[in-house]
Amino acid sequence: MEKNRYTVSVYSENNVGLLNRISGIFLKRHINIESLNVSKSEIENVSKFTVVIFTDHETARKIVGQIEKQIEVIKAYFHLDDETIYQESVLFKIDSSLLFDERNIQNIIKDCNATIVTVSRDFFVLAKTGRKFEVDEMYDKLKPFGIMQFVRSGRIAVTKAEMPISVLLAEFKENK
Repeated sequence: MEKNRYTVSVYSENNVGLLNRISGIFLKRHINIESLNVSKSEIENVSKFTVVIFTDHETARKIVGQIEKQIEVIKAYFHLDDETIYQESVLFKIDSSLLFDERNIQNIIKDCNATIVTVSRDFFVLAKTGRKFEVDEMYDKLKPFGIMQFVRSGRIAVTKAEMPISVLLAEFKENK
């Protein structure tokens, strides 16, 4: 079976221990979680888990089915990359001397549409938001200069198609 990158979206009540149980579902199937983000959703008291995995369609379908069996889960979905609009955010910590002494750093910041978050005597911090390949490209350009620290967020995503979750979440809120 052909493997693809899937974004799994899980809408749930915000309860302690659910993240552990959801990650256990991936562990049992030996599926690596490439990215994970948990945040509140558009409905009050409902959380949204965004999980990125690389697997085949049938395995993704089965995982979503198992996730939906968790009592706190309202609904779970899975989508291919081309069915979603997604972004990642990153921060790079770089030696300050490079900002002023290395012209290529300034060009990288401009070409990659990055933002300087802070500058101190010893370091400066760059922020970049974009798709995975854009973040990877900036990392590759900065790596030869020395990256003091690097951190990447989990994927945040919305679907291109209308999702029936809004109706489900509204009903959920009314029944609470």
